[in-house]
Amino acid sequence: MNTHEKQSPIILAGVPSINGGLYHRIRFSVHDTAVYLVVPTEDGRTKSLIILRDIEMERARRLARVDEVHCPADFEPEGGLSGDRETANAQAAAECLRRAGVTSVTGDRTLPLIYAEMIRRAGIAVECDTEMGVVDRRSKDEQEIEWLREAQEVTEGAMQMACELVASATARDDGVLLHDGDVLTSERVRAAIDHWLLDRGYSNPTSIVAAGPAGADCHDVGAGPLKTGQPVIVDIFPRNRKTLYNGDCTRTVVHGEISDDLAKMHAAVREAKAAATAAVKAGVTGEAVHMATKAAYQGCGFPYGSLDDQPDDYCALTHGTGHGIGLDVHEPPLLDMKGPELVVGDAITIEPGLYRKDLGGVRVEDIVIVTEDGSINLNRLPEGLEWK
Repeated sequence: MNTHEKQSPIILAGVPSINGGLYHRIRFSVHDTAVYLVVPTEDGRTKSLIILRDIEMERARRLARVDEVHCPADFEPEGGLSGDRETANAQAAAECLRRAGVTSVTGDRTLPLIYAEMIRRAGIAVECDTEMGVVDRRSKDEQEIEWLREAQEVTEGAMQMACELVASATARDDGVLLHDGDVLTSERVRAAIDHWLLDRGYSNPTSIVAAGPAGADCHDVGAGPLKTGQPVIVDIFPRNRKTLYNGDCTRTVVHGEISDDLAKMHAAVREAKAAATAAVKAGVTGEAVHMATKAAYQGCGFPYGSLDDQPDDYCALTHGTGHGIGLDVHEPPLLDMKGPELVVGDAITIEPGLYRKDLGGVRVEDIVIVTEDGSINLNRLPEGLEWK
């Protein structure tokens, strides 16, 4: 058994495959409820352990980052365990804490109420640390950075396939794009992305394939036929089904002729992205990075703010510069107003865009890793609008 310097007792609980804070601690994915505890030892130090189903114990002993692995029966309280698995886990966690002499334990913001209730019934106080599982996940270690790099590489592969699919289509006389004789729609491109990623071990939420005016809403996923001359925003953010880490990449593709307005928007987006990336380093705030984005746009003649109540040809940035990424697609820190100081190992997206209701949008997005004096870009794809 490995013991550690003394720290306060803590508890994390839930399903590791969907609870990022719990998975981050143990680096072990399972689809049933599990509980992670740090408890004192007799020599005055502490140990970490997990409690989970007995059929998962052997695998957990090989893979989980903990000192001990247990099942609920190892901590059966007086009166026995419930037949409900989650309740039994909570009862066992409370009994484990009681046997360790714990009088107060700290949980994170995701702790299910059933655990707090069973611990309180055991006469133990439960406190909530609202930053546990949030701040400690920001500075990515070497393993996490490698998992993010792998996820982004696969994401870029899907992006290249999707953009080339649009760019190589044939335009009908009315401008509608055709692929293999059938109309090319946002839905068809999205399905191609899904299939491409599934074959490579990734689950994929609904990708954005937003063409023309639909792209003016930065989170409109897009629908219907694609047309030549329109900007198509493609935003892909899949999750590796094994490591659980995410990729996130956006590019914009135009089939056929690129209008002067689109070319101007695209040039400004690239300039803003470069300015934001250049501003990134440890100690700089997320707000400062966002301000660099805004300043670059203003220098190109584009404002910041909502398109609501504006003319259809009004063009602006309508959102923040980016966000943290890791086990969740959206994590702290935000690159926006009130964004906190960046730390070494932060994984963040840089994704400025410009949007116009009558034309659509242009957005380009990379993932960078924050270093002491700058950042490391995990992306390799070109940023252009032409993909032939």
